[in-house]
Amino acid sequence: MTSTNQSSFLRPMLRRLALGVLLSTSAQAQVETLDKVIAIVDDDVIMASELQERLAGVRANIAASGAQSPPEDLLVQETLDRLILESIQLQLAVRYGVRIPDAQLDDAMQRIATQNGLSLAQFRGALEARGQSYLMLRENMRDELAIQRVQQGSVMSNIDISEQEINNYMATAEGEALVEPQYHVVQALLSTSSTDSNQTIQDKEVYVDSVLASILAGQPFEEAVNALEPFAFTGGDLGWRKLSDLPSMFADIVPTLAPGETGKVKSGSGFHLIYLAEARGIQEMVNQTEVRHILVVPNEVLSEEAAEDLANTLRDRINAGEDFAALAKEFSDDIGSAQEGGSLGWTNPGQMVPEFEQQMLNAIEGEVTPAFQSPFGWHILEVTGRREKDFSNEMRRMQVANFLREEKYQEELEAWLRKIRQDAFVDIK
Repeated sequence: MTSTNQSSFLRPMLRRLALGVLLSTSAQAQVETLDKVIAIVDDDVIMASELQERLAGVRANIAASGAQSPPEDLLVQETLDRLILESIQLQLAVRYGVRIPDAQLDDAMQRIATQNGLSLAQFRGALEARGQSYLMLRENMRDELAIQRVQQGSVMSNIDISEQEINNYMATAEGEALVEPQYHVVQALLSTSSTDSNQTIQDKEVYVDSVLASILAGQPFEEAVNALEPFAFTGGDLGWRKLSDLPSMFADIVPTLAPGETGKVKSGSGFHLIYLAEARGIQEMVNQTEVRHILVVPNEVLSEEAAEDLANTLRDRINAGEDFAALAKEFSDDIGSAQEGGSLGWTNPGQMVPEFEQQMLNAIEGEVTPAFQSPFGWHILEVTGRREKDFSNEMRRMQVANFLREEKYQEELEAWLRKIRQDAFVDIK
């Protein structure tokens, strides 16, 4: 049996190989194909030719990177062990029914081409010019995506982030830095120089003020600042920045802007227009709706028309004075809410199916809607309250939870890989 330990040097290299991004200009050595089984892995086999082909790719990558190759016996051992782990995971993918749709595979191939600065057609041509098969690379990618899905499904379920862990991390300096608000800022500068006369500087400021007025009146920022007469702006997108990473001249104004707003700053360089495109980690206000409903589901006995009629009849009974909650408990087919008198509690935008969402948004508070249909059946609903809630803290906690989950993921993944390797039947010839 071979060791399951994988060096930090080889792992990313082998992953790149698995992805097949082998645009190296170095010529690959001819590999003698030895058509014999070198390992049995549960219900699969690994051929010597597979190992030699993988080794050739690893060596080419090492040569292209300029790194020093590890000893040959270690290189062979690590490469074979990687093939064994891949085989185990691909067999699990088949067992779990994992399927990678062609559309997802196409998107992945397009991303690889883009990362190499090429169109998909150019990427395919570059591979073929180096004697590599695009179709084989595509199938390698399918395997890699299947393995990723198996890993995520098997590992993520074992990761539990407690509320106390989130609290503890948020209390640290690292946690505070992680949840610090971030701003996506675009700036346009109309520069001034020491050679400008007072009149020129005044004219430039008047022009900047007129551009700002146009933006405030509704003209898109980019369109407004790209007008070249009588003066031209410079600058551009600063990307996402924490407040501490923004130029000091912008630090005071940016937090005062709402996303989509523009402000003006004067500096020694000239006049700046600051546009806040987006913000993260600031106040996250969400319009919530409190709603209750009754669902009537058609079935073999109850036709669509009868279900609609029953829903409208229940509405009439409520409007005549009967209790909504009592009727929901008796008639609603939504088991989850029926025992709560039809209450769905406070809902967030996008939480409900579109048909329900639209009726809920248009409903008059305190009035029961006419029957309407959704994919689940026929509903009547009543909006019992509306409010605006700040979800800033929830968003920050979610950000920390995701960060901690990612930190744990690699550790859990390594443990899981060791386990499936130990549990598998592996016979190395």
